[in-house]
Amino acid sequence: MSWFGLFKSKKTETEKASLSQRLGEGLAKTRARMAGIGNIFKRDVIDEDTIETLEDTLLSADVSIPTCNVIIDGIKARAKQSDPQTAFRDTLIDLIQPLKSDLTVTEGIKPYVILVVGVNGSGKTTTIGKLTKKLQQEGKRVMLAAGDTFRAAASEQLATWGERNNVPVIRQAPGADPAAVIFDAYQSAQARGSDVLIADTAGRLQNQSGLMDELAKIRRVLGKAEADAPHETLLVIDGTTGQNALQQAKLFKDIAHVTGVVVTKLDGSARGGMIFTLAHELAIPVRFIGVGESVDDLQLFDPDAFVDTLLDDN
Repeated sequence: MSWFGLFKSKKTETEKASLSQRLGEGLAKTRARMAGIGNIFKRDVIDEDTIETLEDTLLSADVSIPTCNVIIDGIKARAKQSDPQTAFRDTLIDLIQPLKSDLTVTEGIKPYVILVVGVNGSGKTTTIGKLTKKLQQEGKRVMLAAGDTFRAAASEQLATWGERNNVPVIRQAPGADPAAVIFDAYQSAQARGSDVLIADTAGRLQNQSGLMDELAKIRRVLGKAEADAPHETLLVIDGTTGQNALQQAKLFKDIAHVTGVVVTKLDGSARGGMIFTLAHELAIPVRFIGVGESVDDLQLFDPDAFVDTLLDDN
């Protein structure tokens, strides 16, 4: 069982209800966009008007046109055996079910290296802070590496999270070689017996090929220290950016060898439907979704709970 799966199993029923409530609150804007979708299926027959209304609803929640077509085809196929609304729910769940994959910190690898990538403003540093806290709750000793040396503010923010969680942060002066910083952090984490090293990186935009080259350099340098490092590369994408997030994911998928995605800020957007597009077009596992500011608002991605929350009219 993964560390987060174990963490989840220890939750009391009250805590689980609280997590469900926060998920509902976090997805409120997307749910509002999809409100009344059950009324679309008042009749047992799926006609052209039904399809057109459904398309409009899905597109308004930032589901792409190709993904809309896949969903509609799935509904038509399932509607032969079940009512349209059930067919719709099952189609959505089946589409995103392959994305469910817990982050597993492999026992016996010290330090287990998690490289965190994404553009500036996506919520990388905050995600690192929340992830650190969750790892600590499972008894993991964590160290952080301030690999975003292009912005002094990024290093300061990470240091603040380090103080808040009482974990060491390895950083150097602004402009230092990011690969060297992260390599030093790896050696330090190894010497201290840390279980996990989480490394921040600079925001890497599509037109900044130099920064992408730097990310590749970080991977090469870590690989010299430990052949399989980084063991996890998490891409943090801002859920409020909709289809732009998909483009970022496409860019990072191969260059950064992304192994998992964290979708943040879903509480501030009506674009939660982009997760369905992410599933259809890229099929990268979603480790967590962010639906609020607190540590517990970084939630394990649960396809059934996600879909049921979106379709809840209450």
